[in-house]
Amino acid sequence: MQLKIMPRRKRLSAGRTPLILFLCQIISALDVPLDPKLLEDLVQPPTITQQSPKDYIIDPRENIVIQCEAKGKPPPSFSWTRNGTHFDIDKDPLVTMKPGSGTLTINIMSEGKAETYEGVYQCTARNERGAAISNNIVVRPSRSPLWTKEKLEPITLRNGQSLILPCRPPLGLPPPIIFWMDNSFQRLPQSERVSQGLNGDLYFSNVLPEDTREDYICYARFNHTQTIQQKQPISVKVISVDELNDTIAANLNDTEFYSAKSNRERPPTFLTPEGNASHKEELRGNVLSLECIAEGLPTPIIYWIKEDGTLPINRTFYRNFKKTLQIIQVSEADSGNYQCIAKNPLGAIHHTISVTVKAAPYWIMAPQNLVLSPGEDGRLMCGANGNPKPKISWLSNGVPVEIAPDDPSRKIDGDTIIFSNVQERSSAVYQCNASNEYGYLLANAFVNVLAEPPRILTSANTLYQVIADRPALLDCAFFGSPLPTIEWFKGAKGSALREDIYVLHENGTLEIPVAQKDSTGTYTCVARNKLGMAKNEVHLEIKDATRIIKQPEYAVMQRGGTVSFECKLKHDHTLIPTVTWLKDNGELPNDGRFTVDKDHLVVADVRDDDGGTYTCVANTTLDNVSASAVLSVVAPTPTPAPIYDVPNPPFDLELTDQLDKSVQLSWTPGNDNNSPITKFIIEYEDAMHEAGLWHHQTEVSGMQTTAQLKLSPYVNYSFRVMAVNSLGRSLPSEASEQYLTKAAEPDTNPTAVEGLGSEPDNLVITWKPLNGFESNGPGLQYKVSWRQKDGDDEWTSVVVANVSKYIVSGTPTFVPYLIKVQALNDVGFAPEPAVVMGHSGEDLPMVAPGNVHVNVVNSTLAEVHWDPVPLKSIRGHLQGYRIYYWKAQSSSKRNRRHLEKKILTFQGSKTHGMLPGLEPFSHYTLNVRVVNGKGEGPASPDRVFNTPEGVPSAPSSLKIVNPTLDSLTLEWDPPSRPNGILTEYTLKYQPINSTHELGPLVDLKIPANKTRWTLKNLNFSTRYKFYFYAQTAAGSGSQITEEAVTTVDEAMASRQVDIATQGWFIGLMCAVALLILILLIVCFIRRNKGGKYPVKEKEDAHADPEIQPMKEDDGTFGEYSDAEDHKPLKKGSRTPSDRTVKKEDSDDSLVDYGEGVNGQFNEDGSFIGQYSGKKEKEPAEGNESSEAPSPVNAMNSFV
Repeated sequence: MQLKIMPRRKRLSAGRTPLILFLCQIISALDVPLDPKLLEDLVQPPTITQQSPKDYIIDPRENIVIQCEAKGKPPPSFSWTRNGTHFDIDKDPLVTMKPGSGTLTINIMSEGKAETYEGVYQCTARNERGAAISNNIVVRPSRSPLWTKEKLEPITLRNGQSLILPCRPPLGLPPPIIFWMDNSFQRLPQSERVSQGLNGDLYFSNVLPEDTREDYICYARFNHTQTIQQKQPISVKVISVDELNDTIAANLNDTEFYSAKSNRERPPTFLTPEGNASHKEELRGNVLSLECIAEGLPTPIIYWIKEDGTLPINRTFYRNFKKTLQIIQVSEADSGNYQCIAKNPLGAIHHTISVTVKAAPYWIMAPQNLVLSPGEDGRLMCGANGNPKPKISWLSNGVPVEIAPDDPSRKIDGDTIIFSNVQERSSAVYQCNASNEYGYLLANAFVNVLAEPPRILTSANTLYQVIADRPALLDCAFFGSPLPTIEWFKGAKGSALREDIYVLHENGTLEIPVAQKDSTGTYTCVARNKLGMAKNEVHLEIKDATRIIKQPEYAVMQRGGTVSFECKLKHDHTLIPTVTWLKDNGELPNDGRFTVDKDHLVVADVRDDDGGTYTCVANTTLDNVSASAVLSVVAPTPTPAPIYDVPNPPFDLELTDQLDKSVQLSWTPGNDNNSPITKFIIEYEDAMHEAGLWHHQTEVSGMQTTAQLKLSPYVNYSFRVMAVNSLGRSLPSEASEQYLTKAAEPDTNPTAVEGLGSEPDNLVITWKPLNGFESNGPGLQYKVSWRQKDGDDEWTSVVVANVSKYIVSGTPTFVPYLIKVQALNDVGFAPEPAVVMGHSGEDLPMVAPGNVHVNVVNSTLAEVHWDPVPLKSIRGHLQGYRIYYWKAQSSSKRNRRHLEKKILTFQGSKTHGMLPGLEPFSHYTLNVRVVNGKGEGPASPDRVFNTPEGVPSAPSSLKIVNPTLDSLTLEWDPPSRPNGILTEYTLKYQPINSTHELGPLVDLKIPANKTRWTLKNLNFSTRYKFYFYAQTAAGSGSQITEEAVTTVDEAMASRQVDIATQGWFIGLMCAVALLILILLIVCFIRRNKGGKYPVKEKEDAHADPEIQPMKEDDGTFGEYSDAEDHKPLKKGSRTPSDRTVKKEDSDDSLVDYGEGVNGQFNEDGSFIGQYSGKKEKEPAEGNESSEAPSPVNAMNSFV
């Protein structure tokens, strides 16, 4: 029998179907194949294949190229319209059309302007079968205008204020890309506080001092022309309130100063958009961009939500620090209300944006080309949608169907054209135009009426070769109108093909799913329609598969050895295989050590880098196979050292002898890894009570592989085993099967049973409950029993749930009770529990301690005794006794602060205690109380005691005032803690000489009522050290020390100054200076003549005697000096008379008029220097010329 193939087609009307053309896999239902050899006489209407975009923006600096390409048979001719009228390209020398094409080139680079050729262009491609038209192509030159001139005033604002820097870029085509930079072409940093809006403006939620700059520049980049335009720089200065007040102060009065904080915090408000609500329209398929920018301090954070819906997960993106919400590929479902929320710690505001998604027309089903035979019916359908709904209009060969030539086979029904009984003259190109206010769609679809007998397009006698047991595909590409039917035959006798063995495809291909040897032969494809028949023969050969019958094997080779890999093939004798060897999936190294023979690969003198994977690949024209082996290169050592490691985990765990409370576990040990197994550790899991938690069960010897395990009732056991050797523990084995033991009564009772009262009339019994493992069965409960220890009452019992506490109410206060808690479950009771003793609740003690008396040990310690209270009056556990004691205060002190009581607690039943840390010579009061677990009992009657006198503290202060030549006055404050009645003060003092040696100590007693004392007949200019302390009847207190210095002889100091100002002294000094000048001139002259300078030799041999310090026996004033000469003045030192001034107090000191190195002051500020008096000779610093001595220093040497 024969098998017919009718390709499937879409049903367009009842009983009538259009003719569809098929060309194997390479043609579609929209095309008629244009095979130059087979279809030279087949006609086809034009089809636009390429055109410029609808909105065509050109570069005015380059030639304009407007594309229009089309195909058809015969080749179409082209024409153009511009702004709706014919565009005669022959009359414009700048316009040329590409040969065989409709593409226009307008040469504006040589002359002409792009603006001249702005307009709407449309291309028409026409042949004898119809005319196809392009979209309306709007040609516009790109524009990148400059910013308009404007004067930008500097902006000054306070720290924390909001700011908007406008950009307002020029209108370009296409719109420019906006960005902000500085003069150095560095992008300005942006953040949650500072960001650029969609309109290009720069928004500051609040400004900071670092925002001050003079080069905020907005740039507009026009990508089409690759140009960048810039706005004039904007200057911004951020000032604080203090700076603002300084500015105001120069011009206004004081009342107009700012007093608010420079950065007053405030809740958010929106900078854009304005108000509480706004509206946004966007077109379907575009990117929806919603923006909210808020100001406030601190900087607000922006959040987005969609009311009555959620934001699409995969299409939602946040830009500009979440200030911009973007939804890509927006659709009508994205319409709705979107809310942006701005929030900071001071508040939150929101703005609602109502989004409406409109849609330019889009295709639901674009019209498809129709190829019909004469007399057939068909339909052209144009399905489009949009918002608002687009209007559908039809054109025929570029002319609206309303004014196109009439065709009786055509009927317009809205978006469908119905064709009935078409003829060859019905061939045409139809255009469907779907338009609304947002755009339009234009599609060309031809109706080609052909009467063509069948043609077979597959080459005759094509040979197909297929490997056995694989699919075979035999092609039969065909064409005809009406659509032919396809039939396949096998063999010369025309044996029929059966559908259960073969698969017949719509494009005419015959598929043999599993080709066998008997599938070999000649196959005939026959195509038929009412105009004729065509057939074609193809041939099929089935080949044996290529196999590797001897594969290369894994090899281990020592360095320097030779290894061989074998790869033996079996293949179809008509196929010639090629064998290729690979190493690690790459080519073999280019090395003579690698030799490839017919079936072998030999590697000689093996090296370490020869290790790897070697693959044999066998290829034929129809198939390929491969096989691999690994080569491991080892060192030529006798035996590799053994590897020691922890054991491998045991396996094959099995449970046998399963009893109620025991089971036998057996296992197989893993590899011990060269270290004998010493023991096995067995763990269990209770899947019922503690799933996932493993517990230690037992350990057995490393020689055992079985263990008898004891089990508890009502546990769902799983076991695992770990092996241990000297290196450690193995990983756990796989868990065994689960084994659930039967329930039983509990084996144990709760632990930690206690009885304590929380109130005077109750008993709280607590215990530690059993865990799930110990319950031994379901329904765990507790039987709680109690009775008074000293009574004859029977046990009172109650059964409670699985809790840990029970409260017995109505008990007498602090009575001993016997308590027991027993576990039970649904199976039975646990063994009889142990009895514990507890007590009911405590109450406060009733009686105060008696016979309280105090024994004062010394001025800071006292011992207190008391009698114990009766045990029954304690009404609880005796904690101890507590002593409250306090020191009596005077009425004036009592007004200043509350009475300070101190507490000492003595544990247990002690009846005496020591009170340490008492203050001497004080009046104390105390009482004693008994303490139990509930609290304190009543206080005993107050007992009063006094502490004896003690030694006083040191005087509060000691000052030396009014130093004179031979006297010093001491002032002091009494001790802060006299600790008794002061009897007297003791003052001891002694002089300190220049070598820090102490002189004789003088002891002086001063009455206790004195706070000032003057010492007379002291040595002038002498340092004294004083020791001062107070005394009571108990003894002497701590001492306070101080040092002071008597002043210099004022008469002598006055005489020095008077001599220095005498006229005769000034004259003498002038004469000396003149004499020295004459000597210097003589020495200079003699030295230039080569003579010697005897004075210089003396100076070299001996230091200048005038720079040596004076001695006391020379009649000069001595100077007291010690290590503290350069320390600050000590407490009590005073400035002497006005005739001596400290250097640090006046820049005009005596040192400035002397030698510059000899003016020195003692610690009280007195000038006691002598001529060039230095203790140590300082290094020379280039200032060694002799100068006239000062009058004061000179006088020192004369006295």
